[in-house]
Amino acid sequence: MDLIKQYIVQSITTASGNLRLNNQRIEVLAMLKEVILKSKNIQQDLNQMKKITELSKIAIKLSEIHHYLSEGSIDFLKATDNFKAHSYNLIKEINHMLDMVNPYTFRHTIDRLIEPEKKIVEIIIEPESKLENELETEFLSRKLDNLGNSISAVEKAKEMILLEEEKDKDDLHPFNSFESTILKPIKSIDSILNEINIDSEIPAEVEEYSKVMAANADLSLQNGFDILSQMHTIISEGLIHLKNKSLVPSKEVTESIRACLIVIVAVVKSKEIDIKNYLNRAEVFGKFLQKIKTEEHK
Repeated sequence: MDLIKQYIVQSITTASGNLRLNNQRIEVLAMLKEVILKSKNIQQDLNQMKKITELSKIAIKLSEIHHYLSEGSIDFLKATDNFKAHSYNLIKEINHMLDMVNPYTFRHTIDRLIEPEKKIVEIIIEPESKLENELETEFLSRKLDNLGNSISAVEKAKEMILLEEEKDKDDLHPFNSFESTILKPIKSIDSILNEINIDSEIPAEVEEYSKVMAANADLSLQNGFDILSQMHTIISEGLIHLKNKSLVPSKEVTESIRACLIVIVAVVKSKEIDIKNYLNRAEVFGKFLQKIKTEEHK
């Protein structure tokens, strides 16, 4: 695991938590974090970003953080305070960037910065010790539970608005459109999740829907929607783990898969609703699934 990349991405996440985010802004931030995580040479990519008006200010701040981490002598006793300072100093520049770009223009811009091979989406699990795996799995499990407990009544109301609306309108879209293809399985998967509990049998159709979501992940990626692709992949893997009984069908698990569904609907339908909590929960669940995959391959 590249600690410098993780530090920078966490700084962006913490800073953006102080901003009012809609779905387009969340998409841009996800792409920015993807650029950092997939960069083969962060400083070189940041230097290129400095040459672009919309990205220059945030690139300068991120370069300062990178220099601090890679060149300076880190005082670990003050690491938390420094992290808070770095995150705070990013808020203004992130907001400035988000005011100047949208997902389309940002993708067009970074496509000119990233080498072609960097555009290929792949999950890379770096070797870690068994103890590190166990500790991180336990941490992710607890974090997943905490996120589940943090969803308020307001969030539940948003969930009903997003999913119920799609149940009513699903058949109104042409079947040959990207939007219809992506939204078509949402109603059925949501219904399956409502039936699953820790004592229930897993419905046979779960495997088929796992394949559908995997195909839609590829379709989303082909259309430039990285967040949609990620959410579909998480759902696909979560469903197959449920079928294979390598994942307990607990409420936390079903609600995490539902969080992915909500993000998909919100992004596709361009809902002006804050889905940050759902996206955070989905990403944590995705990391949890990666740990399961790593353990299975040992």
